[in-house]
Amino acid sequence: MVQGLVFEGGRRVALRTFAYPTPQEGEVVLRVTASGMCGSDLHYYRADPAGADTPDHQVCIGGHEPAGIIAELGPGVDGQLLPVGSRVMVHHYAGCGACKSCRSGWAQMCSTAPAQVYGKNAHGAHASYMKVAAASVLPLADELSFEAGAAIGCGTGTAWGGLERLGDVGGEDLVVFGQGPVGLSATMLAVARGSRVIAVDLSADRLRQASAFGAAETVDPAETDPVQAIRELTTGGGAPLVLETSGSTAAADAALGSLAPWGRLCVVGLGGTVSVDVRRNLSRQVTVMTSWSMSSVQQIRCAEFVARHDLPVDDLFSHRWSLDQASEAYTEFDKQASGKGVFVF
Repeated sequence: MVQGLVFEGGRRVALRTFAYPTPQEGEVVLRVTASGMCGSDLHYYRADPAGADTPDHQVCIGGHEPAGIIAELGPGVDGQLLPVGSRVMVHHYAGCGACKSCRSGWAQMCSTAPAQVYGKNAHGAHASYMKVAAASVLPLADELSFEAGAAIGCGTGTAWGGLERLGDVGGEDLVVFGQGPVGLSATMLAVARGSRVIAVDLSADRLRQASAFGAAETVDPAETDPVQAIRELTTGGGAPLVLETSGSTAAADAALGSLAPWGRLCVVGLGGTVSVDVRRNLSRQVTVMTSWSMSSVQQIRCAEFVARHDLPVDDLFSHRWSLDQASEAYTEFDKQASGKGVFVF
């Protein structure tokens, strides 16, 4: 038997007992060593207990940022490719494995059937053991900590995916709205890829961390109009590239307003609304796009990039918790005033 965390909604979590996972055809069991806390989990944590967002989570172990060690192989899994005892991270989706999307690494966009999303509609990583599709298991280099592997599995990987959507960011001014774990990851990665980053956030602590990660400039929207500030920092022309990670409608509006002509805006933050006034923006020739986490191929590339450049992904974490501290952990994380949290086993 294993204990797993369940989101009950109404800002409550519970630890419940589940059967030890038994791997089926094409599956493996992981001994979880790190399970990251992601901002998207807060939607389930805060949800109305009687609402539509909670039923799966009342019977489903939460958490979708796992890293760990392969403990057991199911039938049909190649033990030479995935040996028991190997260090791994997880692309937290599983699809049919055969359609065009799955075969290109985009299991979350499976065209055959709705994908399994670990921690949403399939048991996730807030437990000491979890079962995953072998195709979702990715190698974790010895140079990277398990915590870093967990972050790359969603938060840091989501930042990487957004940067990939924006295209070649090297040598360009890039504004990152929101300096939570995803935004800070984007700042860190973009600086390493050659961008001059302007970091935007309401938190002085997060802006200080953004500067530590290499941001050239910081903007606090509580102290100045962010659109005007960004224009001044870009010699009046606006930013060619903007990544919005906060999920705030106000931030999305400012992000769109701060674009230079021909500029590109990528939105990854959940919860906000992006409104485009065609009359105001038609002549600016701007591009607005979304990015949904990353493919498994991109996740591997992100991990390789982090390891090669020795990026301090571990510095994203301000809190490390044991699972029996789950209630305290999510109460703290819900404040959204600190860095990233992770359960360690």
